[in-house]
Amino acid sequence: MNINTAYFAGGCFWCMTKPFDSYDGIEKVTSGYMGGTVENPTYEEVKKGNTGHLETVKVEYDVALFSYHKLLEIFFSVIDPTDSEGQYQDRGNQYRTAIFYTNEDQKETAEQYIEELKSTINHHKAIATQVLPVSEFYKAEDYHQDFYKKNPERFAEEEAQREAIKQQKNGKQD
Repeated sequence: MNINTAYFAGGCFWCMTKPFDSYDGIEKVTSGYMGGTVENPTYEEVKKGNTGHLETVKVEYDVALFSYHKLLEIFFSVIDPTDSEGQYQDRGNQYRTAIFYTNEDQKETAEQYIEELKSTINHHKAIATQVLPVSEFYKAEDYHQDFYKKNPERFAEEEAQREAIKQQKNGKQD
């Protein structure tokens, strides 16, 4: 097996785990924090938005079964890449979107994907998703790991709220 790692910040990490976790070739998805200035941040610190961290998922995948491009497709299918202030019901700097690349190939693939994506969105909107170099990843507390499996009712509520906001946003095309 040839395992590679990718990092995506797409709003709340609870909502980012399940989309990646449901594919063969994805070995593990871990919730955590990246991009900030505080060492070993806690959820309580990050959720206040003062540490500079983004809620991030670490995706470990088998490159023989899964491409980085496919990971980008999944990522962009569940976020609003034009929202610079968070994602759906999750507002604040800690919920902004970003792709943290681990090598030049990931960087180039992400940048090319975003360029292609620009032609499919409203030309009055800019892509807010940043492509940033990987930095220290801090694993979130255990109760955040596999949240959708451990708390299916709460996760369903979050997803329903997210979907309602997504539909509302899509209904008012700028």
